[in-house]
Amino acid sequence: MAQIEMIETIPEMALISEDEAQITRLLEVCFPTDFGGRSFYMQRPHHRVIWREDGRILGHMALFNRVIRMNDELVSIVGLGDVAAHPDARGRGIGAQLLERSVALSKVSNADYFLLFGTRSLYSALGFRTVKNHYRYVDMTGSYTGHVGEQESNCLMVLELGETPWPDSAKLDLLGHLF
Repeated sequence: MAQIEMIETIPEMALISEDEAQITRLLEVCFPTDFGGRSFYMQRPHHRVIWREDGRILGHMALFNRVIRMNDELVSIVGLGDVAAHPDARGRGIGAQLLERSVALSKVSNADYFLLFGTRSLYSALGFRTVKNHYRYVDMTGSYTGHVGEQESNCLMVLELGETPWPDSAKLDLLGHLF
């Protein structure tokens, strides 16, 4: 008997080794980038949102709870990273459903905004919009602390989670790595 498709949210501290191994393999299949045998690219996320069928993880999103600096103010955000759907399962809406769950989780958090770096229509369909803010970040390519980078965004997308509008002209300091 087949198991019904299921979305799960796993706090990072509760991630079991079997699930971590499956996520590692999923990321290896989905990305040409070397994740170094890890289940994350730069840093461990705070939560994983996964799609599991018959015990097999076919979709994954990582959520980062962060504080960033927006001009002179510290602001709570949720960042999205390590988005993956197994090639055999693409086109079934798994990514959209994982993103819907991620947005729902973010809306009940203490975060003011949900940020991601991407350009897919999947994101804009759920209300994310592209912004051109200048931002600063720490490069951590290859699991090494690199330079502090600064650039104007061409793929930063934001979803306002509360009543406060996103300031399109604010300078951002991510206070760490990209997600």
